[in-house]
Formats: sequence, C-alpha cells, structure tokens
Amino acid sequence: MSAPSVAVLAFEGISPFHLAVPSLVWGPESPAGDMEPWPITVVAVEPGRLTTSAGYSIDVPAGLGTLAEADIVVVPWWSDPETSAPSPVAAALRAAHERGALVVGLCLGVFALADAGILDGRAATTHWKWVETFRRRFPSVELRPEELYVDEGDVVTGAGATAGIDTCLHLLARTAGQVVANRVARRIVAAPHRPGGQAQFIELPVPAADEDPLTTVMSWARSHPDAQHSIDDLAARAHMSRSTFTRSFRARTGTTVHSWLVAQRLARARQLLETTSLGIDAVAAQSGFGTPARLREHFATTLGTTPTRYRVEFSAPR
Repeated sequence: MSAPSVAVLAFEGISPFHLAVPSLVWGPESPAGDMEPWPITVVAVEPGRLTTSAGYSIDVPAGLGTLAEADIVVVPWWSDPETSAPSPVAAALRAAHERGALVVGLCLGVFALADAGILDGRAATTHWKWVETFRRRFPSVELRPEELYVDEGDVVTGAGATAGIDTCLHLLARTAGQVVANRVARRIVAAPHRPGGQAQFIELPVPAADEDPLTTVMSWARSHPDAQHSIDDLAARAHMSRSTFTRSFRARTGTTVHSWLVAQRLARARQLLETTSLGIDAVAAQSGFGTPARLREHFATTLGTTPTRYRVEFSAPR
C-alpha cells in the first residue's frame, strides 16, 4: 500500500504544536527506518505567509485546491469556536469528503468540520473546554467529550492538544499496521493514552515501571496477556481493596479494568498476526482470548475485521 497524501489546513495565528502533530507522527524521520513517510502539504486559504501563535511566521506553499487531491485532509486547529469557518474552507472540506478523502479534525479543528456539515448525524469529540459551545452550535452532532478520538470511518475527530498524537497514531496503525505504529510511538516517546474511538488499533501504553503499585500491576498484566486476570487477583497484587483498585484504575486510565485488558489482548493478537506465522488457535491462546471464536468476536466488534483479513493486510514480509 502506497503512503497516503496528506493536506494539513493552517490558518492565521495557528498553534505551531497543533500544526506539527501530523508531521511528527506521519512525516519523515532522521535517521529513516520506522515507516515510509507520508507526503504532507500545509495548505491555507491562500498560499503565502501566516503568523503563528508563537509570534513567528511560516510560508504556506499551497492553497485550498490541494484539498481536491489529498487522500487525507487534516484540520488541526481553529481560532475561535464561536466563529464559523469561512465559506471557501467549508466548501473545500465538504468536497474533499464527498469525493472520498478521509477528513480529520483535531482539537478545535473539529469545529471547522462541523461548520462544513460533515459531522451531522455522526459522533465526534473535541477539546473539553468547548464542549458546551460545540453542543449549542451543533446539536445534530453526537458529541463524546470523554473520548480521546472518535473514528467514524471516513471522518475521525480528536480531542485537545496531545490527543492529536493519539489520533494520528491510531490512523497510522489503521493504515500501516500495529507494528509500525508501535515503532513510531516509541520513537516520539508518545505519552500513555486511553482507548479513543470505535476501532482500537493502537496499543495502550502504560507509564514506565516505578514504585507505584498500580503501575507495576498494569505493566505485569500487559506483559502476561494470556493469564486469567481477575479484578480481585490484580487488586491483591497491587495490595489494594477491590473498590480502591477499580477506582484508582479508572482515574489512571480513563477506562475499566475489563476494557483495558481486552485492549491489551487485542494489541498482543495484532502483533502476533503481523510478525509471526502462528495459527489462529495459537494467537488466541497467547493473546489471552482462549479460543478462536472469542478472538474473532473481539476483532469483529472492535476492529471491524477478522484475524485472517488483518494478517493479510498488515503482516510483515518474512
């Protein structure tokens, strides 16, 4: 599969951090090796110089016409949640989506997608601080502010700031596979994150091991996905009561113990499918699902595919 072309839409006063996130995850690295870089073009309403929120300027080489050719269109930022995106921007976003481009909104950039009508009747997320503004302006969108990212197939939205990294890693794994996304995440020292959207392709990292008992237990459980973990056993390993453990776990990860364990097992299964020739029975056993039927059930529910199809699409040459 060839690398998809990406257009990242910039506006006057844009945050350099938000603008850089897609390039950080998908762009070229030095030294090369973790992935084939995706060609990325920064686009503005009109080509030329834009001032960033950091006070320095950038030269933007392309105009909105680039959106008509890109495989992926990203809006990483928007200046004012109360102000509608300019009509030419909304029209270009709609046209890109209608012709089949994957459209991505990060942080307040989700507002621009909603202004274009792309999110009507869909689920989405955005920065927590502007949830009520978003709901007031776009009542036809099912907002999920508790999510880091929401994957609707041809439209993906991410929450604020560093959640954009999670979103881009998710899309990288959706396109290039789990192993590639894991390598890139390690290279950029991606922060731990919780499950994000409907299709969880990204491995859920945990904090580096230290003296924190919860961290130690999470690291142990993650390295032993084939063990039969019960909440009571994990709580005992952390020297906590069941209620304290589950409360602390949700505070740390933003999800339940069961959901987190399923995500770890899916991550292990994906890694085995990509990097080994083990049969489905063995993959199911080593990833902790036990039976091929349970493995297929979770792949269908969470990833929308089968283990066999996933292997065909993402397995590395051996």
